[in-house]
Amino acid sequence: MTLQQLFSLLVVDDEAALRRTLRASLVTSGFAVEEAGNGAEAIAAIQRQSFDLVLLDVNMPGMNGVEVCRQIRAVAPRTGIVMVTVRDAEEDKIRALDAGADDYVTKPFRFRELIARVRAVLRRLHADASGEQGILQNGDLKMDFGHRLVWKGSDEIRLSPKEFDLLSYLWKNQGAPLTHTKLLRAVWGPEYGNELEYLRTYVRMLRKKIEDDPAKPQYILTDPWVGYRFRNPSEDEGDDSSDAE
Repeated sequence: MTLQQLFSLLVVDDEAALRRTLRASLVTSGFAVEEAGNGAEAIAAIQRQSFDLVLLDVNMPGMNGVEVCRQIRAVAPRTGIVMVTVRDAEEDKIRALDAGADDYVTKPFRFRELIARVRAVLRRLHADASGEQGILQNGDLKMDFGHRLVWKGSDEIRLSPKEFDLLSYLWKNQGAPLTHTKLLRAVWGPEYGNELEYLRTYVRMLRKKIEDDPAKPQYILTDPWVGYRFRNPSEDEGDDSSDAE
């Protein structure tokens, strides 16, 4: 049984033709799919039954996608949410992530990219539920969270406490776009939400230690204007990598 056969999706978009296209493609890929044409229908569907993930358009008439996301997150905190935004609407992306979205894709998007993002969110939710512990590996990196140790291949990497905390938070949210503010507050504390240069400096230092080529990172990717995303380079999901910042 493939991963997606285990999960049910709710597609929320005011464009009926797009909903039908997405539903047909997702069902063909093995998902169980329901539709909602607006925010009110989406909230009602969530209240009737549980879904593993909601694919939610940001720009809808009436209740917009960001408000729908907040309401879904309030009543279904363990449901994955992937937002769909217009191209280059960086403010939409940040507002969606702050509202509780797990990830986003931009229109127009490739179906392969959409499936990759959906799979990544579902994997993270599944990993969280299983409570994986111990030494974890991504590509040629290994991380022992309990003993605060990191290796690249067979070589131990010396990290400062803050570098370890930042890498650990990125790693534990693998595949998720993390805003600058969220990373700063999670790693440095709530009073550091605007200290962007702190974050950029530590990301540069981490890349020098864990990347083969810090100018072309394979692990810590930049989501332009939004934040950073940790990637397992051994998994080819068709996801476009970003240049270093």
